[in-house]
Amino acid sequence: MPPRCQNILLLGGSGLIGRYVAEDLRLRGFTVTAIARRYVASQRTSADDIEMPIMTMTADQLTHLMLDRKIQMVINCLGVLQDGPGMDTMAVHRDFTAKLLAAINAAAQPIQFVHISIPSAADSDHTAFSKTKRDAERLIAEAGIGSTILRPGFVIAPAAYGGSAVVRALAALPVADLPSDLASRQFQPVAVDDIAGTIAWLCEHGDHTHHVWDLMQPEPVTLGAVVDCYRTFYGTDRSTRIRLPGFLLDLGAKLGDATARLGWTPPVRSTAIAELRRGVTGDPAPWIAATGIVPQTLAQMVNRRSATIQDKWFARLFLLKPVIFVSLVLFWIASGFIALFISYDAAAGILSAHHFPTALVGPITVGTSLMDMATGALIALRRTSSIGLIWGILASLGYMFGAAVLTPDLWIEPLGALVKTGPAIILMLAALMTLDNR
Repeated sequence: MPPRCQNILLLGGSGLIGRYVAEDLRLRGFTVTAIARRYVASQRTSADDIEMPIMTMTADQLTHLMLDRKIQMVINCLGVLQDGPGMDTMAVHRDFTAKLLAAINAAAQPIQFVHISIPSAADSDHTAFSKTKRDAERLIAEAGIGSTILRPGFVIAPAAYGGSAVVRALAALPVADLPSDLASRQFQPVAVDDIAGTIAWLCEHGDHTHHVWDLMQPEPVTLGAVVDCYRTFYGTDRSTRIRLPGFLLDLGAKLGDATARLGWTPPVRSTAIAELRRGVTGDPAPWIAATGIVPQTLAQMVNRRSATIQDKWFARLFLLKPVIFVSLVLFWIASGFIALFISYDAAAGILSAHHFPTALVGPITVGTSLMDMATGALIALRRTSSIGLIWGILASLGYMFGAAVLTPDLWIEPLGALVKTGPAIILMLAALMTLDNR
């Protein structure tokens, strides 16, 4: 007998949960149209992985999409952590959900709706992220359609993104430990397999009533225990660590908020820290009773296999990545600023000493200084970062080649400025290779 919901529309197909669920359902034989604003090349595993500006579509357009593809279930995995450039929690969580519900009602055919939300009690919602997520839940409850709100706990998946990546990075570090207030927070994790299994169960057995299920292991643990479990996984559990003071985490969150304004999506931001501090808890008993799914325990989720070198490299380098980018931005901007405003005479003097035409000394000094600062600015902006890195590499090679031809004696000057350009190029290559988030 074919499943009750064979044709599925999944929104947010490039995210941590959405990507895994789409691929899992396809392996089970379902037809999944996965929509995302943008996919990286490695995520396009099917012709039904479609890039589409879904947020700008009207309810009528969404209805036509559902009818054209004979959709029987809609899974909404869309979400943003914090307001910022191109990210609006109200628009994504509440307004788009309202539009989606209107589209389902207008389809005039039975369509199940599965919505990914967040756990914890509504009276502890203090961030725009959690408040708008709860607004969406109220809209769904009032819509009168067959719907299931899934509230996953702390999601553990093969991929690492956001908070799960930070946990792994902390576990791999041999020196740092969580602040005590965070380490003691209750956390109930869930395997992404169990989320996908629940949605597959709904495809087979879902009805047209309304359910709200917390998806997580029944036994609460602490965030510190989650990190400790990953330490065992990475083999770093015997290291002595210094507990970080809470103000360092708050400082990191403020820096994360600042970089988000440049288009980056750092995992450590004020909303992320606020959500971690309230913990991740819930009651999975109704979910377990309804579906018969036995949730995996934390140890089962993490230790199903031994850590590979890929796991270790990612965890060790994750927190180093922002340090690399900040260093490169400061390097380029500072070098240009110093040459232009602080040591202009010395910079121009190098050219004059090597018999450059007097008319060209000023323009070349100013031009190269401005170019260096522009390179740093390009690297700082997420949208242009790859351009800035490539240009920085080319500019560095140009400086080295030009010096070899015009001023070869600079290669043996005591401070070795040109010799040090080689490692800077390698650092920019490393930044370019780690630029992707997914």
